Amino acid sequence: MSRLDDLKIKIFADGANLDKIRVLAKNPMVKGFTTNPTLMKKDGVTDYEDFAREIIAAVPDFPVSLEVFADDFDEMIAQGRAIASWGSNVNVKVPVMNTKGEFAGKVIEVLSSEGAVLNVTAIMTVEQVEKIAAVLNPNASAIISVFAGRIADTGVDPLQVMEDCKAALKGHPKAELLWASPRELLNVFHADQVGCQIITVTDDLLKKLALVDKDLDLYSRETVQMFYNDAASSSFSIQTA
Repeated sequence: MSRLDDLKIKIFADGANLDKIRVLAKNPMVKGFTTNPTLMKKDGVTDYEDFAREIIAAVPDFPVSLEVFADDFDEMIAQGRAIASWGSNVNVKVPVMNTKGEFAGKVIEVLSSEGAVLNVTAIMTVEQVEKIAAVLNPNASAIISVFAGRIADTGVDPLQVMEDCKAALKGHPKAELLWASPRELLNVFHADQVGCQIITVTDDLLKKLALVDKDLDLYSRETVQMFYNDAASSSFSIQTA
């Protein structure tokens, strides 16, 4: 029995490549999809709405998180309403603040009260989650995306942060905590350990799922073999006496 069988957490694939999304939809480990304007730009998307609608149509049985990109709160609300109308499987991604650092509480309150399933994103602190909990409709389904990987990039262990974020959502039984921006496959197990319901995983990390439960002695030998083969194919030599 694999350790993967014991995981309770849902894996959402993160990206903006439509061909890969179609392939990943056939992977039983993948339970949803997320993307954002930065990923879309990297993959050469030029028409946001057309591409978003293509994703929604390609994976109609999976939740798909699509992000507003306005900086004005009223415009965020308008964009959120439009995005929510594109399909019943859509989660509207709303950043926790705008570029001025102003909390997007108005957007979260209005859209969640109107029935939109939100994915509040770019969260880095427990205090931000507490502020979200104060305005989020307690009866609304929502995803709270805390960027644990970026927190770790600053030298802070995200495990305690995520545990505290989980506690801050206690009054919102339909709100799911998402571990965003994982840096290694081990983070899937970390996220599951602290009670996150979802983790976003990029294609490169998804490929590493095949390594779970791999025999480490065999892995060691394969690594030595790789070093040997690469040295031999490069015709390296060392002058010995």
